[in-house]
Amino acid sequence: MSYIYLKKEIKLKSSSFLKRKKTLSGILLVVGIFFFLSAIIPILEFQFEYSANLTQIIDPLSAKSYSKSTSILGEMTTDYTQLSNWFVDDPNNNPSSKILSSDNQTTYTISIPKLNIKDAVVTIGSMDLKKSLIQYPQTALPGQLGNAVVFGHSVLPQFFNSKSYLTIFSTLYKLKQGDEIIVNFDKSTYKYVVEEMYEVQPTDLSVLEQRFDTKNLTLITCSPPGTILRRLVIHAQLAL
Repeated sequence: MSYIYLKKEIKLKSSSFLKRKKTLSGILLVVGIFFFLSAIIPILEFQFEYSANLTQIIDPLSAKSYSKSTSILGEMTTDYTQLSNWFVDDPNNNPSSKILSSDNQTTYTISIPKLNIKDAVVTIGSMDLKKSLIQYPQTALPGQLGNAVVFGHSVLPQFFNSKSYLTIFSTLYKLKQGDEIIVNFDKSTYKYVVEEMYEVQPTDLSVLEQRFDTKNLTLITCSPPGTILRRLVIHAQLAL
């Protein structure tokens, strides 16, 4: 009597498992590429479409160098929602943390119609950009002679939300000459008109300078949006 032994066929099951594994790997790869491109494309778009023109306005004599170890996305251990971390301390000047000290807090609101920003709260005397826009202490109050300097946080433009102070200035770069900024302060309304937009290095404190022959408003955020490579500056003047 003869016997025939047949081995259990497992090839089909193994092949099916490998196919599912390859499919899953492919999906994860595509998702990874998508998220990478969604982060890098807006930065590159800003660089080519906007920053290429802005860099022509940077004054190389006033723009000081900053640490080469700082990455384009910033130091991950530094909390940039705190305004005191926005400036690199200059050994030849007072540390920025001392300049920022202020005991009294005053609030007012800013609206930027073009960016759908309405009645955003500005706080004088606070450093927390998660809770409001921040006016740099010891700069002029709205409507007064001098320069009111206001800082706001930004992230990648696709995450812009006019109601969130973590993203509120993400599209600030879209402002153009002639656009309006409305300020409500001390029961008075002031209309500022954008005059120019430019970039400076993180160590350049010239944006805080006060001139008392005009009434100006300066808005500042990180540039390109979602990085800390430079500072974007929007300079506006009070409309008569």
